[in-house]
Amino acid sequence: MGLSKKEEFTVKQNRLAEVTKALAHPARIAIVEYLSKSNACMCGDIVEVLPLSQSTVSQHLRELKNAGLIKGNIEGTSVCYCIDEKGWTEAKEMLGQFLMTVEKCC
Repeated sequence: MGLSKKEEFTVKQNRLAEVTKALAHPARIAIVEYLSKSNACMCGDIVEVLPLSQSTVSQHLRELKNAGLIKGNIEGTSVCYCIDEKGWTEAKEMLGQFLMTVEKCC
């Protein structure tokens, strides 16, 4: 936290920043879109549809999971990922509220 001074901002501001940062990469947007269409899938399924290596996809999945936007359940030696409905609902509400509070100027 040192240089970023996160403690100087509200919990809500920090949470919204965490969510938007997790979504701020085209690969993560593609992963969320894919998961929303397929309901659940293994990391290998995502690797097959994205032009990224398995390790890179895993890193992106970890960022989305850490932000609470997706969840993963262990199935044997694999992890099955899906949208975390609670986290996604929270993200939509926070982002919607934020966008509604920003008024245009100029």
